Amino acid sequence: MKGNPFTGIRYFQRGLKSLTNPGLKRFIVLPLLLNIVLMGGVSWWGMSEISGLVDTVVEWLPSWLSWLSWILLPVAVLTLLVVVIYFFSAILNLIASPFNGLLSEALETQMTGKSLPEESLAATIARTLARELRKLAYFIPRYVLLLVISFIPVINVASPVLWFLFGAWVLTLQYLDYAMDNNGHSFAELHQALRKQPLTTLGFGFVVAIGFMIPIVNMLVMPAAVCGATLYWVEQLKQDFPANISSSQAT
Repeated sequence: MKGNPFTGIRYFQRGLKSLTNPGLKRFIVLPLLLNIVLMGGVSWWGMSEISGLVDTVVEWLPSWLSWLSWILLPVAVLTLLVVVIYFFSAILNLIASPFNGLLSEALETQMTGKSLPEESLAATIARTLARELRKLAYFIPRYVLLLVISFIPVINVASPVLWFLFGAWVLTLQYLDYAMDNNGHSFAELHQALRKQPLTTLGFGFVVAIGFMIPIVNMLVMPAAVCGATLYWVEQLKQDFPANISSSQAT
């Protein structure tokens, strides 16, 4: 497999440092406030659901498998934690997508010295929201399948690993898409870009997922991931995907 997971991790670290760049803060403040509110609410809901979920899973076990309950408890807690993180990030990104698109565009302009073609704020909001809905249409069936696996006794022992691997891939897809959408590239081209360096893709998504699990730090993960993915796009992928702005920002 091509790429390097540590390269993906370094791009996230550089994205975190980029948040202090002049001219970027105005695209970060409102999504940061949304992050704080949503993260608090989702964390409270997730913790309140853990005990009920564990009881349900244990009740499904036949008596001769009751000894598995001590294994299922940490598995259920970890699975719920991962599920909450990925559903939370999907909701947050839907709401914050216009700001994330503008943040990615501003950073790319700083890096290249070239501005992308201008469009109205209304057009930007409509385009980025439509793209987020396109991503949700891709995510949801796969999330549902993983969720079903998470409730099947014995098999669900593997569910945290499956969630984490798929989630790492999805998180890179989520944040790399802002730069590619700004340059007019389709969802199919986004998948091509992810497959160019799969280990880098997984490394970046891995550190983003870990970041979402760390209190306080998780408030900055979304803008840092947008910036890190934009850096990755400009430095390693853009040359293979010439701008296609004329396609009316393909979705």
